[in-house]
Amino acid sequence: MTPLADAIYNVKEKFLRYVQIDTQSDPNSTSNPSTEKQKDLSRLLVEELLAMGVTDAHLDEWGYVYATIPGNSSKNVPVICFCSHVDTSPDCSGAGVKPMITEYWDGTDIVLPDDPMQIIRMAEHPDLKQQIGNDIITASGTTLLGADNKAGVAEIMAAAEYLIQHPEIIHGTIKILFTPDEEVGRGTEKVDLQKLSADYAYTMDGETVGTLEDETFSADGVSLLINGVSTHPGFAKGKLENAMKIAADILAALPKDTLSPETTEDYEGFIHPTQISGIQEQVKLDFIIRDFSVAGLHEKEAYLQNIVNQTLKHYPNSSVDFKVIEQYRNMKEVLVNHPKVVEYALEAIRCSGMKPEQRSIRGGTDGSRLSFMGLPCPNIFAGEHAFHSKLEWVSVQDMEKATEVIINLVKIWEQKS
Repeated sequence: MTPLADAIYNVKEKFLRYVQIDTQSDPNSTSNPSTEKQKDLSRLLVEELLAMGVTDAHLDEWGYVYATIPGNSSKNVPVICFCSHVDTSPDCSGAGVKPMITEYWDGTDIVLPDDPMQIIRMAEHPDLKQQIGNDIITASGTTLLGADNKAGVAEIMAAAEYLIQHPEIIHGTIKILFTPDEEVGRGTEKVDLQKLSADYAYTMDGETVGTLEDETFSADGVSLLINGVSTHPGFAKGKLENAMKIAADILAALPKDTLSPETTEDYEGFIHPTQISGIQEQVKLDFIIRDFSVAGLHEKEAYLQNIVNQTLKHYPNSSVDFKVIEQYRNMKEVLVNHPKVVEYALEAIRCSGMKPEQRSIRGGTDGSRLSFMGLPCPNIFAGEHAFHSKLEWVSVQDMEKATEVIINLVKIWEQKS
């Protein structure tokens, strides 16, 4: 199998259209999806799928898009799902995105015109070294781009269109799933796996071209509810135990040179405070805990609990409710039992003219949860870079390669069945 000779897809046009729709999710919302505007893109995707001839494409009440491309093989081929999320990060504005294309990029700095202080430099983005001569898409400098994960959405849509237009490509049944709220940790909360009815899945939500991620962090959240002792400050001697000061002491006791996102890399985990709110009587302090093993998570949670216990020795009449919330687990624990899911994806990358590279993610994807829900789901590159920032970028050529990988992957599943 060789790279497709006519692999010029409509992925660029789709991507440019999708990123202009604001789909930012909201971590403080309790609704499903967390923001109704995510459905604006989802409704468009359904319209486009129906126009292609995908007759069962639909949007459910929770903001999930489901669709099926029927198989045309006489073999009993496993049902494969391709998944991406429509929401963009709450960390940076996604409203009014103005995508810009630097064609045939020559390696010079890319200055974003709406804020010239925002500059994409090769020295700060090593993956740009392999993009000389490619077409780089960025935002204009005041918003994120939304390549995370609209690059993946566009690639799946382009692959679907290509397969429908080329019935000579033999494949099994293909499922498409677009999820909301991945960026706020709720991307699979309302997914209906029985309706999806897939055997294996792939998220298109990775970074560098040619990479496949089959290992993620395991993740927990820890919420501390600090109950101090409140009294009138004029009569507080020997009585007041300020919950805000207790929280400050807990934070100050965290190590300065280890166990934090800013001091760790590779397989090192961390303890990371994410939110604090309250008054002198009561403070809520939230953390995320990350490690590649569950044992590592438990060690870090015990470490944090010990800090809390030592801090409370100075505040004898106060208390802390220490609550651990399981978030997701390392997909490797599931994927190791389904080696062909990874092997076939690596082969598809090779067939698309690239040298594949297996990586671990210092983070998670919808695939982490889907894997533990019974749907083994590694993560394939989508070409997105510098996500959650105004410096986000993606190349047209990388998105085309990702689209080609999808097409080659469904062919491989059929051939090996």
